[in-house]
Amino acid sequence: MKYPVTVYGDPLLRKTAKNIDKDFEGLNEIIENMWETMYTSDGVGLAAPQIGKSIRIFIVDASSGADEEPELADFKKVFINPEIIETYGEEWIMNEGCLSLPEIREDVSRPDNVRIKYFDENFVEHEETFKGYAGRIVQHEYDHLEGKLFIDYLSPLKKRLLKGKLTNIARGKVQPHYRIKAPVK
Repeated sequence: MKYPVTVYGDPLLRKTAKNIDKDFEGLNEIIENMWETMYTSDGVGLAAPQIGKSIRIFIVDASSGADEEPELADFKKVFINPEIIETYGEEWIMNEGCLSLPEIREDVSRPDNVRIKYFDENFVEHEETFKGYAGRIVQHEYDHLEGKLFIDYLSPLKKRLLKGKLTNIARGKVQPHYRIKAPVK
């Protein structure tokens, strides 16, 4: 089942998501549906708050970037109850987009490396370091679990310039190629 993507303006996107346990009801189905939703929406990552669930899960699949970064060939993972241990390295800028902010792309600066502890879909614990594009995706999706969006990294001027677009998203006046759930006003 494809979920509609929760978009800017919905208060759920600004809440800190809650940890879950391995007995969380319907977990496998939620993860399966998240994959389907992400692929249908042409995303490389999706966090549970983006499908209206305030739980600490995100998924990533950056294998499509393997042409440019061969180490991404097998970068398809589920992150449950993740905790960033540290970010470090040189800050670099990349143009980011987000399924919850359709039609908006902006340059965002993030550290090159992220060390994160998480459980996979089988509740096996991992601690890994991701760098480059993989590290950026992990940081972006993790932010969703903390109630942050990539626009929070923009200057006040840049945010003012986006105000009209953000208002249109919040009012459901955008038509991306995937289903969205606009905030109820």
